[in-house]
Amino acid sequence: MKARLISSREIGPNTRHFEFETPEWKPAFVPGQFLSVTAAIGEDDITRAYSIVSPPEGDGFALCANLVQEGYLSPFLFSLKPGDEIDFKGPYGAFILRRPVSDSIFVATGTGIAPFRAMLLSHLSAHPDRQFTLIFGVRHEQGLLYHDELSALAETRSNFRYRPTLTRPEEHWTGLAGRVQQPTIEALGERRDVDVYICGLREMVDDMRSRLKEIGLDRKRIIYEKYD
Repeated sequence: MKARLISSREIGPNTRHFEFETPEWKPAFVPGQFLSVTAAIGEDDITRAYSIVSPPEGDGFALCANLVQEGYLSPFLFSLKPGDEIDFKGPYGAFILRRPVSDSIFVATGTGIAPFRAMLLSHLSAHPDRQFTLIFGVRHEQGLLYHDELSALAETRSNFRYRPTLTRPEEHWTGLAGRVQQPTIEALGERRDVDVYICGLREMVDDMRSRLKEIGLDRKRIIYEKYD
């Protein structure tokens, strides 16, 4: 299937948000799923998976991607101009909100924020009786993708808490500092009836899962996706 680029914008260092329209495809995906994007690079067809960062509304989808200088597909994406097309397949994946919906903690690092943005934009209003907490960890403040949008959501939605944390904060930073593991344990507290969704690099995901199991959270309540 084909998708046509409408626009792209910088949302962090070497990170862009891409908006695509799909005239021949009705966006039929569940928030949290991903698409496989394919491009002809030299003599090879290169395929990479990207989580959909938008809710399943409108006439297309949005992706966010880091530029990997030595990579294949991300330089292709970053070279696209409005009107250019990509090939994609999907949607795929089971990293979606479990039913029945429980109070939930979302844990993300880097572009692992992508599926959670789609979930939050879809589910906050649909489940006003459920509490959602997002713990988002990056190195520097400029790496907090969608930070203004998420902060605004936290101000307007009583069932959403946004807790960004930095491992290399500058002096003016007044928020959380350190990795995502400790704020997640603190947000869980004594409760064991909460679902915890984790998305990020393998090392973080594996360590977070181990810590949650150690404190007695049922493994069925730990839902995760690794992107490396």
